[in-house]
Amino acid sequence: MSETDGLVSAYVSDADRDAEATVRPRRLAEFIAQDRVRDQLDLLLQGAMRRGSPPDHILLSGPPGLGKTSLANIVAAELGAGIRVTSGPAIERSGDLAAILTSLAEGDVLFIDEIHRIARPAEELLYSAMEDFRVDVVVGKGPGATAIPLDVEPFTLVGATTRSGLLTGPMRDRFGFVAHLDFYAPADLETLLHRSARILGVPITPEGAIEIAGRSRGTPRIANRLLRRVRDYAEVRADGVVDLDTARSALIVYDVDALGLDRLDRAVLTALVDSFRGGPVGLSTLAVAVGEQPDTVEEVCEPFLVRAGLLARTPRGRVATEAAWHHLGRTPPNGIFGADSPAAPDLFSLDTDQP
Repeated sequence: MSETDGLVSAYVSDADRDAEATVRPRRLAEFIAQDRVRDQLDLLLQGAMRRGSPPDHILLSGPPGLGKTSLANIVAAELGAGIRVTSGPAIERSGDLAAILTSLAEGDVLFIDEIHRIARPAEELLYSAMEDFRVDVVVGKGPGATAIPLDVEPFTLVGATTRSGLLTGPMRDRFGFVAHLDFYAPADLETLLHRSARILGVPITPEGAIEIAGRSRGTPRIANRLLRRVRDYAEVRADGVVDLDTARSALIVYDVDALGLDRLDRAVLTALVDSFRGGPVGLSTLAVAVGEQPDTVEEVCEPFLVRAGLLARTPRGRVATEAAWHHLGRTPPNGIFGADSPAAPDLFSLDTDQP
């Protein structure tokens, strides 16, 4: 994938980490949208602080880029507690997790990102830590092995996952509060862009924010990333103000179209429509046609294309929908393309639980 292809990827890149830390909300009141989750979380935290005890363990699920990491940091900030951050893939052995747990102070927050990828021995160790605040560390091997029980200070685990279906039942059951984050509406993204622009010192007009929000796939991370790239364009080739014309011109340069599709997304749709007459076609064949690996097409492109109603997965393979033909300006095989043809569907009225 080229450098610009990553602009509309919801997965965090190395360049995003420092930039996101600048605009990330610090308190629950600053967190935009996700009203239901925010209200529920506020009740959970307020109740725990009044009782003087750590809140129940929290599981945050949803697609990448919607604010799970921000909420984990907000939980710690609202509680006035320290936070220890790690990820599921980084915990390969139960001993690694035991070292982290025993170093926590009372009331601390442990944030495990991508918790569904934690190793099974570490997951089983986590069960007793979550329920009884105790871990058993096995010393030695074979008949002489000894389990040494270690007490853990009361803590709150915040787990984040983009694939909640991969969590085991015992793990899910140990969370006292489970929240699912949904994609943002355009109006919420506009509010977020204005806030980020103020923090970054970027002059932005309402029309400029609307244009960027409409191409952000309902994802704050993408909206902030596009804002930074449009800022670069505005400072170098315009008067420094992110207005409608500047936003449109910048996003043309960065190859992000009106629906938020990038070069690879359009390549997948174009291959389906032009080379395979709309499909069905197998994933491997489609990946070869666009010069990418099958897992890149499946994990990076397809989720948004399916959610946008431009591509369908069928038992026989991938199929371009009628909306995809219209978006590419092609004539569908079962109809005539014209001014009265239906437009692409409203991206934010679709079922966001689709893969």
